[in-house]
Amino acid sequence: MIYNHYFKNDMMNTTIVSGDFLPDAKDASKMTEDELKNYAQAAIDDSQFNMRIVSTATFDKETMSGNLAIQNPPNNSQPVNVIIRIDGSNLEVYDSGAIQPGEEITKATLNKKIDAGTYEATATFNIYNPDTKKKQGSVQAKLTLVVE
Repeated sequence: MIYNHYFKNDMMNTTIVSGDFLPDAKDASKMTEDELKNYAQAAIDDSQFNMRIVSTATFDKETMSGNLAIQNPPNNSQPVNVIIRIDGSNLEVYDSGAIQPGEEITKATLNKKIDAGTYEATATFNIYNPDTKKKQGSVQAKLTLVVE
């Protein structure tokens, strides 16, 4: 009796059911073809970014101010910050601060005084998440700075 009670192991088959199961469909229906297209287009629009910057900007050699056209078109969903550096030297000559979708810069003053001349430069558009304010990525564009 002690053996049967303490030492003998009888095997028992047991079925264990874990978790919940998806119920049968009730009120759901398939989205229409137009709804699927609109949803896909909205996702594409939110993930794409358009940039606009003038290819040549002219600045006054005394004041370092000039016409610099930068746009963050209203169809973009992210704010940007544009930093312009002179190629070869990596000298940062302009920082736009935040530019929200639908905003533009038409006139600017360079951060650094540079000699008169023509400079090849790169504008880096830093793209930020509008909710978290964290940088999501960047794109670059070439431009020419003319100081006269």
